[in-house]
Amino acid sequence: MHGNEVLGRELLLQLSEFLCEEYRRGSERVTRLLHDTRIHIMPSMNPDGYEVAANQGPDGIGYLTGRNNANGVDLNRNFPDLNTFMYYSGEISGPNHHIPLPDNWKSQVEPETLAVIQWIGSYNFVLSANLHGGAVVANYPYDKSQDQRFRSHRRTANTPTPDDKLFQKLAKTYSYAHGWMHRGWNCGDYFVDGITNGASWYSLSKGMQDFNYLYTNCFEITLELSCNKFPPKEDLERQWMANREALVAFIEEIHQGIKGMVTDENNNGIAGAVISVQGISHDVTSGEMGDYFRLLLPGTYTITASAEGYQPQTVTATVGPAAPSLVHFQLKQDVVKKASERKASGTHTNNKTLQKKHHKEECSTARTW
Repeated sequence: MHGNEVLGRELLLQLSEFLCEEYRRGSERVTRLLHDTRIHIMPSMNPDGYEVAANQGPDGIGYLTGRNNANGVDLNRNFPDLNTFMYYSGEISGPNHHIPLPDNWKSQVEPETLAVIQWIGSYNFVLSANLHGGAVVANYPYDKSQDQRFRSHRRTANTPTPDDKLFQKLAKTYSYAHGWMHRGWNCGDYFVDGITNGASWYSLSKGMQDFNYLYTNCFEITLELSCNKFPPKEDLERQWMANREALVAFIEEIHQGIKGMVTDENNNGIAGAVISVQGISHDVTSGEMGDYFRLLLPGTYTITASAEGYQPQTVTATVGPAAPSLVHFQLKQDVVKKASERKASGTHTNNKTLQKKHHKEECSTARTW
């Protein structure tokens, strides 16, 4: 995303090779992961910025050289600002899932941002991370403080999502599997457990991780991986060994919570069904085939599936610490609502017929006179 923060690019390329090699070698863990998980890897969102940074070399590079894209735009400040919509729509209780994009959003984003938004909208993504450099910490939403509009950008305020405990667990999974992130002291900063709420560190607008949470079903965190944004090649092997287990462990976190299908009475998948968890004011929706995934911590939950034209269904499910729990929903058509619509339609038709008849009678009377 930031062209001068290159370690993540190298790690993702190495991760791709590692997964293929381990699969070929017959690793039970990697084989299970690849068979059960659809993994998408994007090594670089900002290739133009990377070229600028790489041409400077690791010794002569400026701290911000290559950060922006070819148009001089910071791509992690370029996504539609859905946080502001949420905060202004009722403070923290405003809508915080699948917030619609503004009408003119395409004219306000860069080509790279547009491509990524279209990409993440084409799949029912569940979990993701975007990789950065300049610090060593796992950063989770929200990135933008609710109080930013009242305070200086230098002020910070912890701004948790409804899934705060889950995000902390995801961040800790990475930090404690990392070689030293969990120790807290890195790059002159200290973060307890090597994790931080984004807005508690510093508040930023139009970032990618908040956008994912507010617009899609995807839970994303930001991984700051090295003090040196453009580390020398001699350091790459050490960095890979520090991050290898953390990368794999993070991907495995997708297999927790609940998943299943939302279908109608004929077993046809229902797209766009809303999956709500009692006590957590953040919903997810089913994909085109009716499949859904909802990350949750271990516990017992009351879950409701609802869709336009169907009666909602509520079940209780227990989530364990290992594999996700299968929870399927079969929704019945809302007969009462359909009957009411038909009745209203019939009433409207009858009223029109009476009006037309009355109008004809008036005309006949007039002609008679």
